[in-house]
Parts: sequence; structure tokens; C-alpha cells
Amino acid sequence: MSATAVAALTAILLVAVASTVIGTMGHRARRTSDFLVASRTVGPLANAGAISGEYLSAASFLGVAGLVLREGVDGLWFPVGYTAGYLALLLFVAAPLRRSGAFTVPDFAELRLRSRGLRTLCSVFVLVIGWLYLLPQLQAAGLTVHIVTGLPIWIGALAAGLIVVSTVMFGGMRSVTFVQAFQYWLKLTALAIPAIVAVIFFFGSGHTFDRPAPPQFAELTTVQITAGVELEVPSDTVVTVGPDGATVDGAAADPGSVLRWPAGTTHRVEPDGDLVFEAGTDVPVPVGKPATDDRWLSPLAGSGDHQLVAIYSLILATFLGTMGLPHVLGRFYSNPDGRAARRSAVIVLAMLGAFFLLVTLLGALSRFYTPQLLVSGQTDAAVLLLPTAVLGSGAAGAVLGGVVAAGAWAAFLATASGLLLSLASVLASDVLPGRAVADLRIAALRLATPLAGAVPIVLALFVTQLDFAESVALAFAVAASTFCPLLVLGIWWRGLTARGAIAGILVGGVLAAGAVAVGLAGVVGEGLPGVLLHRPAIVSVPAAYLSMIVVSLATRKSRPANTDALLLRLHAPERLGLFRDRVERNDDPVDAS
Repeated sequence: MSATAVAALTAILLVAVASTVIGTMGHRARRTSDFLVASRTVGPLANAGAISGEYLSAASFLGVAGLVLREGVDGLWFPVGYTAGYLALLLFVAAPLRRSGAFTVPDFAELRLRSRGLRTLCSVFVLVIGWLYLLPQLQAAGLTVHIVTGLPIWIGALAAGLIVVSTVMFGGMRSVTFVQAFQYWLKLTALAIPAIVAVIFFFGSGHTFDRPAPPQFAELTTVQITAGVELEVPSDTVVTVGPDGATVDGAAADPGSVLRWPAGTTHRVEPDGDLVFEAGTDVPVPVGKPATDDRWLSPLAGSGDHQLVAIYSLILATFLGTMGLPHVLGRFYSNPDGRAARRSAVIVLAMLGAFFLLVTLLGALSRFYTPQLLVSGQTDAAVLLLPTAVLGSGAAGAVLGGVVAAGAWAAFLATASGLLLSLASVLASDVLPGRAVADLRIAALRLATPLAGAVPIVLALFVTQLDFAESVALAFAVAASTFCPLLVLGIWWRGLTARGAIAGILVGGVLAAGAVAVGLAGVVGEGLPGVLLHRPAIVSVPAAYLSMIVVSLATRKSRPANTDALLLRLHAPERLGLFRDRVERNDDPVDAS
């Protein structure tokens, strides 16, 4: 095993051990409120650190940089949407949701509309969104271990899943809070150090991106093709097939054979092959992506169909989807009051901004230092490979690579912990026997935790890996099409009824989740239908809102009698004395074993 692999594996193990130790030392959950909302005693700064640690997932740490490498300016819509989503959360949801006194989204739904059926439906979609979001986290953990050590992908995915399950099962929200806050600052450090080093080397090279030419291979480069990719050749290119052979344009090419690709042609390369490019060769790019650096710096530079529709749909999903992510919403339940929840959201905006600036910078620098990833299809690995690409495989590159690998693992563990906690709370309250919310016991929550983690762990081992940012965007689309309209209308419109909420969630959820299922099945549509399958929010979100409003108006007589009093409680400042937490029966201390 190389020095780089040893350093990276050591750093990953240290992060895993530190996360487990901090989680078990933070607090031993003895009450339901301890486990789910840390007894609502988490201050704004600590909660903001935990929210940022939890929210900045594999899609943020690895996926955004990979998108910037491949898409250029158009890839920036992802971090813009992720950050702007918190602004919407701050303005419309954070404080009223905390004043509701609920533990989970299904709790809020039942409290607001007095419907057990609605609660059950919300529980189903919490599980769908959570599992869909957890899947790329575990796959990214496996990819990180594979890239930096060469170990099989399943080892990293399984290890990450087991670590997260143990942290949540024995600690609950308070322990997860300490772990996630620690992991945010670790992630920020793991990005800041390589960003500073890479910028210094980049400016010393005299290179610029503003030129009408594609990136080039700086040295003789062998590219392992890990995923099938269709490449567009910007100039006449000579390619040598590596020792593993390759399948190009449907034909097997023997090791050592020479392929000549004329400028402007496209070629399909199947996985499990390798190609060798001479130093100074222009880098082929995936079909439809900007080939030259000046085009890469321009918006709408790709050649795909209906790009504006795809961008608007992405903005809608990321901007509104944040308001519907169960693990993010759960964080605001742990603040002492609505004012603290709003302050937490403001601090989070600054933390997210700093993080995404660094990720974007690393993605841009990767186009110069790791352009081979455009050919291999592994653009998500850009941040992981950048340290050794800049500093070489010596001691400095190995240490910096280990720091980045540690930050990547912190990203997976932090997000997965919050997701698993949300899933466990729903399983314990709405699926397992004896599920009355007021009677939740710590034993039931701890039993639900490994059950909630089993599904994504198994899926991570068998489901085909998608781009991390793209797959997380699908989860955002489902959240934006279900819980976002429920929360916005439930908080701000007195006319919402249970039947209207159920209709809207079903319409938006079926449209969005159906598109996700088709995408995971590998079905790729053409033209506008293909774009909408890939980015369904532009259809599913308006359909969900419209369904909720129309059905609610048609069933206005079923509006709960206490609606006005409840809305006053959600919106009145705490100093008026109307705010109260949900009172739990049986929240007495229990045996922690």
C-alpha cells in the first residue's frame, strides 16, 4: 500500500474513532426528548455548526466540485440552490415550526390537521426521502476508501453505515449534535488547506482558464474507465489502449493498439478498460459538456436540449427542497425557542457560504490538475485526487490527501447521522408496535436505528452509483414536492385541510418519486420528457401546491376547529406566553441500558 493510501486510511480511521468517541461521551440519552431533540437545549451557535455539518453532505463535499469540473458555470446552480434554500427556510418555516412543539414532520402534520392518515403518509415519505438521501452518502464513503486506498467500494460503504448506526443508537440528538459540529469544522479545514496550497501553485504556473482551448494532459496519462462514457473529441487525438484493453464504439480493442480520433467526433467507451494519452494531448470531454475553457466559463455552454428548463427545475428543487428535508427540520426542534431557531438559520447561511466558496474553487482548479476525470467519468473524485496532483505522491501530497479524505468521511458521517436519527424516530413512532408518540421509549428508538440503517446500507452495495450531487438533487425534488407545500401552507394558510394535504403530497410525491425510480432503473428519456424525468420539480412542485389548494377549498368544511388558535401559537412571539412545548407522558428517566 502506498504512502498516500496509508495516510488517507489513517486519517479516515481517526475521524471514525473521534466521531464515535465524541458521540458516546456527549450525552447518554435517557428520555425521548433527549434522543430526538436534545431536550430542546441546543443554543444557536452550536446548532448552526451541527446543521452545517449535517447539511453539507457527499453531494456538497465531492459532488459540487465534480460538477464544476465538468459543467463549469452551470454547475454553480447546485451550491446556490442549497444555500438559498436555507434563506427560504429562515423566512417561512424555522421559527413557526419550532413553536409548534412537535418532534418530527409527521408530528407537525397531525398536530396541525388532526389526521392520523396524513401522519402515516408523511411517515412514508420521510422514509423515502431519508433512504434516497442516505444512499449517495454511503456510496461516497465507499468511493473515497476505494480512491485513496484501492480497497473495494463495499468496504467503505459498510463501514460508514455501521459507524453511523452505532453513534445514533447510543447517543441520540445531543451526541449527534456534538459530532456534527466537530465534523463541520473538520470539513472546512480539509477544504481550506488544499485550496490555499493549490491556489499558490496555480498562480505560480502562469495558467489561465480564459482561453479558447480545452484542458490538456500535462504528462503521459493512463485513464481507467470506471463508468461508461461518451466522449467528444475537441481536436485530432491519438489514443493508445492500455494493458487492460478497452471496448470503444462497441468493438473490443486489444492492449497496445492505437486509435485515431478525428476532431469533432464522438466515441463511446465502456467501463473496465484503460486508455493512454500522450503529454500535451487535448482532453476529450463528455458529450454535451463545454470543451474549451472559455466556454466552460460561460453560462448555458453545453449542447444539451432544454437547458433552461433543467436549470429552473433544479433551482426549484434545491430552493424549496431544503424546507422539506426531515433531518434538517429536526434540527430546529432542538432549539430552545423560535427566536433561537431563526438565529441558528442566519448563522448557517454564513457557514454554508464559506464552505461552498472553497468547494467551487477546488472544482475549478481540478480542471487544470485532474482533467483525466473528464474521461474516466469519476468527476466526483476531483477533491480527493487534487492534493497528489498538485504536490505529487511524496510525503506532502500524502499528508494533504489524508486531510481531504478525513474531511470527506466527516461529510458522509455527519449527514448520515442526522438522516438516520430522523428515520429512526419515524419508525419508532409510526411503524413499530406500541407506537403512540407520547409513549416512545428509548428501547424502541434504539431498535429502530439499525432497522432504519439496514435499507440504505444494502442498497449502497447493489444499486448503480449516480453522480452524488445529481442523486441528492432527486431527494430534494421529492422533499420540495411533498413536505415543502405541507409546511408552507400549513403554517401560512388557515384554509388547508387534511384531505387537501393528503392529495397534494400524493400528487407531488408520486410525480417526483416516480421520476426518481425511473432514473434509478437506468431509463434515459429523450428531449423534454427526458429532462423532466431527470429534473421533475418544475412539474411536481406546482402540481402539489395546486392539488393542496384546490382540494382544501373543496373540503373547507373539514378544517379543524382549533386552526386559528394553533396558527396564533405558531406566529406569536414567545414573550406573549402562547408558546409551549409538547408535553410527553412517560418521559420519565428510564434504564439507559
